[in-house]
Amino acid sequence: MAYPRLAAREAAPDAARFIDVLMGRVPAGRPPLVEYLIDAAVQKPIVTGLLGRTWADFGPDRASQAAYLDNQIELWRRLGYDFVRFETGFGFAEPLLQADDSTSASGRRGWADEHGGSIRRWDDFERYPWPRLQDFDFFPFEYLSARLPQGLGLVACHAGGVFEHLSWIMSLEGLAFALSDDRGLVRAVADRIGGLMLGFYEHLADLPGLAAIFPGDDMGFKTGTLVSPADLREFVLPWHARFATLAHGRGLPYFLHSCGNLAAVLPDLIGTVGIDGKHSFEDVILPAEDFQLRWGGRVATLGGVDLNILAKGTEEDVRRRTRALIETCGPRGRFAVGSGNSIPSYVPVCNYLAMIDEALRVRD
Repeated sequence: MAYPRLAAREAAPDAARFIDVLMGRVPAGRPPLVEYLIDAAVQKPIVTGLLGRTWADFGPDRASQAAYLDNQIELWRRLGYDFVRFETGFGFAEPLLQADDSTSASGRRGWADEHGGSIRRWDDFERYPWPRLQDFDFFPFEYLSARLPQGLGLVACHAGGVFEHLSWIMSLEGLAFALSDDRGLVRAVADRIGGLMLGFYEHLADLPGLAAIFPGDDMGFKTGTLVSPADLREFVLPWHARFATLAHGRGLPYFLHSCGNLAAVLPDLIGTVGIDGKHSFEDVILPAEDFQLRWGGRVATLGGVDLNILAKGTEEDVRRRTRALIETCGPRGRFAVGSGNSIPSYVPVCNYLAMIDEALRVRD
């Protein structure tokens, strides 16, 4: 399938400007692009049909990995981003349910088993196959860091956050029971996860070309947090504060993607954890422009084009919402254009490109 030509990018990639805009160090002007994840099912037709490159899966051998990463650099650069975003993480043993999915590149979709965790008791904790930092392969991050074109930055993180892995390893149901029956076990699991991730970030933060640490940790749903705000403050947010402190110590911003209604912990994330930007917005919960009106003087507003519009709307619907965000949030500053969540497999490629094209048409 042929895809429309995108509007020409006005300037070369400039990761320094991207960060300066989001940190409020330069006056409001053309908002940069931002994105959290682009599913392989959306990437593949763009790489082959629009960029004219050969698709490569990330395989077990270095040659296929290098080919995949080369495509990542070209994809993010040529779509108009100032960075390439990449994430991977420890292979925590977590129960996973799967089903067929015709939109997925693999033909399958997996999701967390909310009822059957790997750790329910202390003997499970002792038997659990905890990964080791010294065994982790940082090759993808190091490869990208060494091959960034002029001006392009690396935005990276561990795949999955402390709360996500805590609720996946224990299961959400098991976590709920443990929060009532054995909080010491919850702390032990959370601290083992957090400690491993801190070591991961200590290595990552020293890579040349790293522009920001931008993890995801979904902690909410439509009307509130998945566990009590007090439990998040006790077991999860202190680890995010450590990661943010580490990033800031290297002169890097710490952005956070987190889905759901986080109104109860937003003051903690901004005032105590010290996030520099918030990503993941649903119009039915809190539109990006409303978040920016309340918090925009303290943190960046990242993205905001609602996933329902990207997935189910027309190209004109997407363009209209993208323009509205640019016209409202752009002049206020500390704003980047992108989805409200990510670009999953079921978003039509033309809708994603319509959002990108509309953003690229903006001139300072």
